[in-house]
Amino acid sequence: MVKIIMGLKGCGKTKQLIELVKAAVKEEDGEVVVIEKGQKLIHEIPHAARLIEASNYGFTSYEFFKGFISGLHAENYDITHVFIDSLLRIVDQTVDAKLEEFLDWCEAFSERENIKFTITISADASLATDGIKKYF
Repeated sequence: MVKIIMGLKGCGKTKQLIELVKAAVKEEDGEVVVIEKGQKLIHEIPHAARLIEASNYGFTSYEFFKGFISGLHAENYDITHVFIDSLLRIVDQTVDAKLEEFLDWCEAFSERENIKFTITISADASLATDGIKKYF
């Protein structure tokens, strides 16, 4: 399952993500991972969630992100949920076909490995294609 929270800066996406992380830590039986750029969530999410600061790893593309997620899973099969805050900011991209391809990859990975993804995207939701909107 992939869930997208999309909207312009300041509309409450990160606040919603924080609440979802808190609920996942309480309700899910596995490990919860949060990937962000910067350290704005360090005091906001429960310590039980694994917080990964993307700047430490040099994210440069969706391909790198796919490999990173695959590596996380290979290292820890107990991951049940991956939260990604500000995806476009992490990979320095815009809303385009590559974003849609990445989301489709996450959906296929989710189904195959039983991992949920919740992703925030800082962009006007009217820019979303039908292929992106299916994850709203």
